[in-house]
Amino acid sequence: MSPSVSKRAAGFTLVELLVVLAILGLLAGLVGPQVMKFLGSSKTKTAKLQIDDLVATLDLYRLETGRYPTAQEGLEALVAKPGNVANWNGPYLKKGVVPKDPWGFDYQYRFPGDHGGVDIWTLGADNREGGEGENADVKSWD
Repeated sequence: MSPSVSKRAAGFTLVELLVVLAILGLLAGLVGPQVMKFLGSSKTKTAKLQIDDLVATLDLYRLETGRYPTAQEGLEALVAKPGNVANWNGPYLKKGVVPKDPWGFDYQYRFPGDHGGVDIWTLGADNREGGEGENADVKSWD
């Protein structure tokens, strides 16, 4: 074999590398948005699960103390005993802290609720009322 033939067989040409890079770019362009959409919906689902868990914990609180926390006491009553609450057996949350929503904001709490005994909601990624997709509000009454 001649030396020029063995050198040529040992590597890739510039055109072959450019074709592979173009294919990888197309794949990233098609798959990337789908992955981001999936991650956004995962945060919304996580928020809904956390809200359901907080509502169940508040029901346990009411069962033991005879009432829900007031709006002033808020969700903090699940981790720290409010002043004069009888039969408080907390903390009611495992880690001893009220969780933030998946976007890092505090959950909103209202008692008495407009849609049930208590209302808990988060305003989504934009932390503003309304919105669509990841910016949509997640509520305990939906």
